[in-house]
Amino acid sequence: MSDSTADDRPGDERAPGRPGDDRTVMEAVAARARALRKERGWSLDALAARARVSKGMLVALENGRSNPNLATLIRLCDAFAVPLTDLLQQPATPLLAPSPPEEQPVLWTGPDGGTGRLLTGAAQPVGAELWHWRLAPGEEHHSEAHLAGTVELLHVLSGTLTVTVGGQETVLPEGHGLRMAGDHPHGYANRTGEEVVYTGVVLVP
Repeated sequence: MSDSTADDRPGDERAPGRPGDDRTVMEAVAARARALRKERGWSLDALAARARVSKGMLVALENGRSNPNLATLIRLCDAFAVPLTDLLQQPATPLLAPSPPEEQPVLWTGPDGGTGRLLTGAAQPVGAELWHWRLAPGEEHHSEAHLAGTVELLHVLSGTLTVTVGGQETVLPEGHGLRMAGDHPHGYANRTGEEVVYTGVVLVP
C-alpha cells in the first residue's frame, strides 16, 4: 500500500503521503537500506535505477537526512525483494510480540488528516504487514504494482471504501472484506462525506 502522488525530494517532510517525523523509523530505514545495498554489491546508481528513485534521495536517505514517502519505501522494498517489515528492521518473531501504539509508525499522511499506520508485521515465513487506515472525505491514495504474487486483504471498519485494481472497481460498505491482487496498480478512495476506517494485510511472497 502506498501513495504514489508525493514526490521524492530529500528532506521534504510536509508533502502528503510522507511518514510522520519519527527519527527512530528513519534511522532504521537508513541503516537497513545501506546494509542491503552493500550485501548485494550495488552502487547508489545501480539501486537508484532498480528502485526508480533519484541518487540524491538515496544519499540523503542513507545519511538519515531524508523522510521518504511510502511509495519510495515500497519501491526500495521491491528493488531489494524484501517486505517493508524487513526494511524497518522488524525483529524475529517470538511466541508473543506486542506492538504498543508508540511503536506503530504512521507511514502515510493524507492532505486532510488521513493516516496509514503500520500496526505490526513479520518477515518470515512470508512477508506480512498489518495496516490501519483512515481516509478523510475526498482523500485517496494510489499504489504501483508490488512484487509478483503479492496479495492484500481488506476489512472496512466504518464508512464506505472504493477500491480499484487494474482498472476494475468495487465499493465496500462497512463490515465488508476483500481479497485483491497487490501485484497490479491499485488505489483506495473515500468518495463519501464521512471518514472511512479500514484495516489491511499485505502478504508478500
